[in-house]
Amino acid sequence: MSDELKSVYDDFFGNEPENHKSDERALKKAREALDEAYRRFGSSDLPGYKGPEDTASGSPEKAGEDSAGSPAGNGAGNTLSAGGENASEAKARTAADAEADKEEPESDPEEDLKELIGLKSIKHDVLELTDFRKIQKMRADSGMKTVPVSNHLVFTGNPGTGKTTVARILARLYKKIGVLSKGQLVETDRSGLVAGYVGQTALKTQKKIEEAMGGVLFIDEAYSLAQGSSQGTDFGQEAVDTLLKAMEDHRDEFIVIAAGYTKPMETFIHSNPGLKSRFNKFIEFPDYTIDELMQIFELNLKKYQYTAKEEVLGEVKQLIMLNKAQNLENFANARAVRNLFENIITNQARRISKIEHPTQEEMQEILSGDLHDDGEEIGE
Repeated sequence: MSDELKSVYDDFFGNEPENHKSDERALKKAREALDEAYRRFGSSDLPGYKGPEDTASGSPEKAGEDSAGSPAGNGAGNTLSAGGENASEAKARTAADAEADKEEPESDPEEDLKELIGLKSIKHDVLELTDFRKIQKMRADSGMKTVPVSNHLVFTGNPGTGKTTVARILARLYKKIGVLSKGQLVETDRSGLVAGYVGQTALKTQKKIEEAMGGVLFIDEAYSLAQGSSQGTDFGQEAVDTLLKAMEDHRDEFIVIAAGYTKPMETFIHSNPGLKSRFNKFIEFPDYTIDELMQIFELNLKKYQYTAKEEVLGEVKQLIMLNKAQNLENFANARAVRNLFENIITNQARRISKIEHPTQEEMQEILSGDLHDDGEEIGE
């Protein structure tokens, strides 16, 4: 036995290996250390130790050889691990797995809410809801009576007004104060709840409900559940019935937020007594002003390290105004600005690609010409 390998063995087992059998953790650590030493030094003369288990070659004797039959000790970078990968890859994977296991520090949802552009009335409503739920929970925990108010909500407004973003923050806020156990947001729509055959919709809807337990189930364009298929079947009602039952049976375990255009959502909720009794809180998301849309555009510039001079930003503002004027009924607000931003940086990339060695400044700057695509202004 090599001195190095014996040292590893002695460090973990000493003279009485039986003493360690009561500690599974120590045994596991010892085994890993021996496996690593075995791969590095290619020795197998340990008492009762036959080499790494489940090696790529299938036999302990081959574990110390690489795929070409060379001793592992001749090149640590080519040493195969138990999974058939070389030692350096296994080490890198282990490090990556360890990093993945570390939870990213979660930002404060209340701070995230405050930092959203615009939405002043929405922020007020959300914080009001949170404060109310917080006090109700404190009363319940103290054995006091609580007011039986539904937690489920309706978010109304045009596309791109922040409904999904606010729903995600609200879920985290409710987790923070203990109203929800997990605080995740599960997004879905009619296609995620309704199936094409009798009896399948309830199962499909129930699956989404189970995913949302401990958090929020966000149903976009929820009014579409009241729209039957072209064959005249109305499986959407089956989804609604399943949702209503779960909302009653698990009222304190998850929250449903139904979202969509204002008028269709009001019609949908008030068309069903069960929906009306459970969704009694409506939050209207107003369209962003032009100045707020410009703030969103400039936020994207900063986030992705782009720059633009004042005159270029003035042209961008004109494009946003034109886009909104041409699409008053279906203007996508923040989503439209995001699309505009993506089109502009795509045009900029095409321009920069023609420069042989662009500088960092050139790769960052948006010019007036980048607002045009094939001679046409973006947004036309």
